[in-house]
Amino acid sequence: MLNILAISGSLRAASTNSALIAALARNAPPGCRVTVYDGLGRLPIFNPDDEGERTPLEASALIDAVTQADGVIISCPEYAHGVPGGLKNGLDWLVSRDAAVAKPAMLVHASPRSLLARAALTEIMRTMSFSLCDDVLEIALLGKKPPDVEAILAEPENRLALHDALAAFAGFIHSR
Repeated sequence: MLNILAISGSLRAASTNSALIAALARNAPPGCRVTVYDGLGRLPIFNPDDEGERTPLEASALIDAVTQADGVIISCPEYAHGVPGGLKNGLDWLVSRDAAVAKPAMLVHASPRSLLARAALTEIMRTMSFSLCDDVLEIALLGKKPPDVEAILAEPENRLALHDALAAFAGFIHSR
């Protein structure tokens, strides 16, 4: 059983990125379990002085979750042409650890307009030595309200896209 950790870079309650991650978890193919990480908003601001024995429990939980996962999926909104601070903070807690080194990762997108954040996140994750999968999933949910988001994600072609993206990522993980 592959264990995949899915992280939404948005803290918003009605986040389309979080809805996309939740839909991935619901549409996982056999042999693949997707666990949604929901602790970004509880992480303290990264401070290198708080690493090692002083690592806060919430940061340790994220580090452990990434370490134990077979792969990581991130769905990230774009704020002011960049990666949201909460997600960057979470990634910063992983920088001096081995959790990200050669860890298979895939980016998924809920907005076709998040090109600058995508580029920034790709650069950050490559610098951290994540092994990024070339396959990308994009389902346009930008500006949609929760009932519409759920309806879009439930459409047969989108459920198939979710399933196929996870299957492709599973293949990427197994090929490593």
